[in-house]
Amino acid sequence: QVQLLESGGGLVQAGGSLRLSCAASARTFSDYAMAWFRQAPGKAREFVAAIAWIGDSRTYTDSVKGRFTISRDNAKNTVYLQMNSLKPEDTAVYYCAASPEYSGSYDWRYDYWGQGTQVTVSS
Repeated sequence: QVQLLESGGGLVQAGGSLRLSCAASARTFSDYAMAWFRQAPGKAREFVAAIAWIGDSRTYTDSVKGRFTISRDNAKNTVYLQMNSLKPEDTAVYYCAASPEYSGSYDWRYDYWGQGTQVTVSS
């Protein structure tokens, strides 16, 4: 069983930055590939970024490429999402997820999910 706890969300103006963190309770964090998803009001959940077990492979959705960076620190059991040049359309609840396989954007392959953290970008 893996528990995930996101933090770092908040209110920021367009063009600003935030760094989200997701702390995992896994005994061996490096056994899990990690990802960030988001869900805006009235919209379906969408993939944001994924990172492999030791961070040697990363995947991003097109809308965040060049602005967001996913990283992980296996010694701290934490995955991060650095978000720069934020836009109002980035407003959503952001969730981290864990999978024993590198699952990219396939949300059904993630076994564990956090409760989410709200990110609001004002124009």
